Amino acid sequence: MKYGLIGEKLTHSFSPEIHEKIGDYPYELIELRKEELSRFMTEKDFSGINVTIPYKKDVIPYLDEISEEAKKIGAVNTVVNRNGKLYGYNTDYIGMSRLIMRVTYGKNLSGKVLVLGTGGTAVTAKVVARDLGADEIITVSRTKTEETVTYDEAVELHNDASFIINCTPVGMYPNDFESPIDLTSFTQLSGVIDAIYNPLRTPLIRQAKKLCVPAEGGLYMLVSQAVAAYGYFFDTEAPTELCDRIYNEVLLEKENIVLVGMPSCGKSSIGKALSVTLRRHFYDSDEPIAEEAKMSIPEIFLRYGEAHFRYLETKSIKKLSSGIWNSVIATGGGAVLREENVDMLKANGRLIFLDRDLNNLIPTSDRPLSNDIEALTMRYEERHPIYLSVCDDVVDGNGSIAEVASSIIKLLKDKQ
Repeated sequence: MKYGLIGEKLTHSFSPEIHEKIGDYPYELIELRKEELSRFMTEKDFSGINVTIPYKKDVIPYLDEISEEAKKIGAVNTVVNRNGKLYGYNTDYIGMSRLIMRVTYGKNLSGKVLVLGTGGTAVTAKVVARDLGADEIITVSRTKTEETVTYDEAVELHNDASFIINCTPVGMYPNDFESPIDLTSFTQLSGVIDAIYNPLRTPLIRQAKKLCVPAEGGLYMLVSQAVAAYGYFFDTEAPTELCDRIYNEVLLEKENIVLVGMPSCGKSSIGKALSVTLRRHFYDSDEPIAEEAKMSIPEIFLRYGEAHFRYLETKSIKKLSSGIWNSVIATGGGAVLREENVDMLKANGRLIFLDRDLNNLIPTSDRPLSNDIEALTMRYEERHPIYLSVCDDVVDGNGSIAEVASSIIKLLKDKQ
């Protein structure tokens, strides 16, 4: 092989598609059992590799030299073969550094930093935080030791922290509705980062953003370390600008397009048109509701009322918010009325409001809350401010299906 990634299990790796965007070179995924690692490293039949769990320490004895960052962390995730000699680096260090600097807008750290977790990523985070100027680093763990405090102690004794770094798997798919810590008590935060990139925005990151604290998930770190590895592979510069470009491309490809707006604004029709043009899956959040209830939505309203429908709607949205990427999701007109629905949809989605004028909306008998012009007008006045407050982008929804779909595609291209 020329270039690639070695590890024990690599089924969900983003690395090949990221490296494909960086440059024109082959990049393979090689799953190795522990007993196969020695032969692989001894044969040296590669130009450059990335290394992931559980081999970041195990490869070190096979290397001729390792970088200072790798020495401080005690782990290697990038190996380059130069004329038969193996050189080890830790590009997680670079990725973590760039992720922090992205959240701090290029400024060094200061004050107290909480690092959640005690694994390899936490070690990297502590080394990086120290190098970036943190005054004090507190390690938080479920178990109290001489080196760690508990989560309760973190909330009670260290709520003056200026920065929090999550290095635990809490919040990762498929348990992506959990958070390692409640940020409410931390009133002096200037930033939060999470090494998790699935979902794109963990509950921790979403809570930080609600509290108006700068926050970012782990996708930028993943891209940054891949770009840094490319620099080592080919002995070339790997600038931050390249990280930003690749990150934006990957984010827009992975992120779901979530359409919100009034009943009859065309969410389903426009969503289907987008799914065909962009080659994405299409989901309508109302369809699973009718399937589960085994009756139409008007029948649900008639027999059980709006409250029960909203309960079923939240169940449907929860399913569509976990483990689904690169899709188009059309929501019901009232989906945004529940804050928890909006929060879940934003885990992997970009909310786009189709802003269609009231006089272009049509009341229909199959929409229980907007079946005449009076009801439709009332819904419009209630919901229009909510759509504006929760959406990430607003698109003029007054054109044809093709015109609105084209506007959305242009919007997404402009963000690359």
